[in-house]
Amino acid sequence: MYVRRLTLRQFRNYVEQTVDLGAGLNIFCGDNAEGKTNLLESLYVFGVGRSPRTTQDKDLVNFASNQAYIRADVVKTHSNHKVEIHFSQSKKRIAIDGMPISRLGELMGVVNVVYFSPDEMAIIKEEPMLRRRFLDISLSQQSKIYYYSLLRYNKILLSRNKLLKEGESLDDTLPVWEEQLAKEGARIIRMRREYVQMLSSHAKEAHALLTQGKEILHVEYESQCDAVQEEQIATQLLELLVASRDKDKRLAYTTVGPHRDDIKLMVGDIDIRKYGSQGQQRTSALSLKLAELEIFRQVTGEYPILLLDDVLSELDDTRKEALMRAVSKVQTILTCTKYDMTLPPDARVFAVHRGSATMIE
Repeated sequence: MYVRRLTLRQFRNYVEQTVDLGAGLNIFCGDNAEGKTNLLESLYVFGVGRSPRTTQDKDLVNFASNQAYIRADVVKTHSNHKVEIHFSQSKKRIAIDGMPISRLGELMGVVNVVYFSPDEMAIIKEEPMLRRRFLDISLSQQSKIYYYSLLRYNKILLSRNKLLKEGESLDDTLPVWEEQLAKEGARIIRMRREYVQMLSSHAKEAHALLTQGKEILHVEYESQCDAVQEEQIATQLLELLVASRDKDKRLAYTTVGPHRDDIKLMVGDIDIRKYGSQGQQRTSALSLKLAELEIFRQVTGEYPILLLDDVLSELDDTRKEALMRAVSKVQTILTCTKYDMTLPPDARVFAVHRGSATMIE
């Protein structure tokens, strides 16, 4: 899978821009605040339906306009697609091959992306919510079943929490929501656990490559439910929800379920979430992203598009070389202020200046 052509109109600081991308390495080079990250952001939106940098779509519209437009011409193994997204100050409209879609879930899987920037180190060292978000974004692109199950779970969770906050007699009402919550939650836990098992295997290989075999990374899904089969998980989760009612009433929110789960990351005997060095955390975060690439290929049959935002400055020469070897089979969009590495023959380099990208080699 790769994006052959990217078109931007009034998107961030791009007034009118068309970029023909290569199927391999594409480098966008320029000073800070010139628009490099904005290009990556637009590609991310095609995959996930929203920006990795803001929750407000209106932020994506150029200050001098009241609407924006982006288009990706996508080449896949068995089909080609045209994805168009219109942004206004109040809404977003998406069309695939000229046909408008009514649900964001219809976009999932059309353009798959993996995004990595220095800020992504937060998935290792910050709160569990970011690691859950990492799982949810990847799984939602790979499985519409997961995406819609997650939507339903979050809606049911919101309803249960609202009841808990009302503080009235809830014994007749809560069981209805808890049964639904356990059913959807079980599916999410089962699919996440299966995903993390694959992630652990591929991340271990990627981490060994990046550290030249000096460290071994182990990844494990952490949940209050230890059952394996989905039906058993649902039974256990329902029992936990019932047992936590009094506590949840006091706290006015739901304390058990997949929205409280985490990913455990160990290098040797060190829990790198808490005690890892900055170098270990950076390398582990990159290993997770490289593992994502392989899982996409394993599950969907195609590699996703890899978006690397200013990561070269964070890596030493050994890790840079290992990274370039690892992504040689993937369309990679890389931004940097400068580069000092040998490029493959099919690489394309673009100079970015004031919202304009020009191919230079």
